[in-house]
Amino acid sequence: MAASPWAGDARRLACGQDEEVGAMAPHFRVFGDLHTDPWQEGCTMAATPDATPPTQTERKGMKAGVCTEFTVFAKIKPGHADALRELLAKTTSGSGDTAGNVEAVRQLGILHDARHVIFDNDTRYMFASVFDGTWDNYIDDFAKTVVGKLFDEAFSHTEGFPGVTDPGVKDWFIAHQEPAGIFVSAYPDLTVQQIYKDQRVNEAFQAVLDTPEFRAVLDNPANAELRDTPAFQKLMAEASA
Repeated sequence: MAASPWAGDARRLACGQDEEVGAMAPHFRVFGDLHTDPWQEGCTMAATPDATPPTQTERKGMKAGVCTEFTVFAKIKPGHADALRELLAKTTSGSGDTAGNVEAVRQLGILHDARHVIFDNDTRYMFASVFDGTWDNYIDDFAKTVVGKLFDEAFSHTEGFPGVTDPGVKDWFIAHQEPAGIFVSAYPDLTVQQIYKDQRVNEAFQAVLDTPEFRAVLDNPANAELRDTPAFQKLMAEASA
């Protein structure tokens, strides 16, 4: 089947690769509104609402747009490095009880990435991550998922960790956290939930690209008025740039 001449432009529109293109997406209603509910269904947001009291204590961690970095250093208990290393290896194996970790992170809905590092001749442990929202909600949300169990197991091999559900755990994290000197994000204005939505919209839109039905909609004379509007012409110009 010959590729639709509109497909590349439409693909750019679906992926939101241009800010101005994305801003005009609602005008493309002839084949569906990209902002309607069908692509939002199935998105579980387990994160605590981000209502932060004005008096909340300032927390450590550099911000880049909506993202905040979080880095904790701790001393590993003598003789515990091998057990910690084994736990981390098991966590990434995708087997047993750890198979749900990826899904738990997705349900958490605010974690961009995380790294666990054992260093200094097996004497120190670093956990580093990037998250959306407030510091306090980030810590609170971990305690509500299977990820919290991993936190407990991993940090139980470090000195003084009280447990992720302990009332004093935030004080412990504050005492062991060090802010980054530089923190840069390639997508500072996108939350995890926005990225998930973009992916869902793109996958759904890809399913109709280059089909006869899609081409028929674009070539329908009834849509000529839309195609002749300055906004649509600018959309096509930006998409083909």
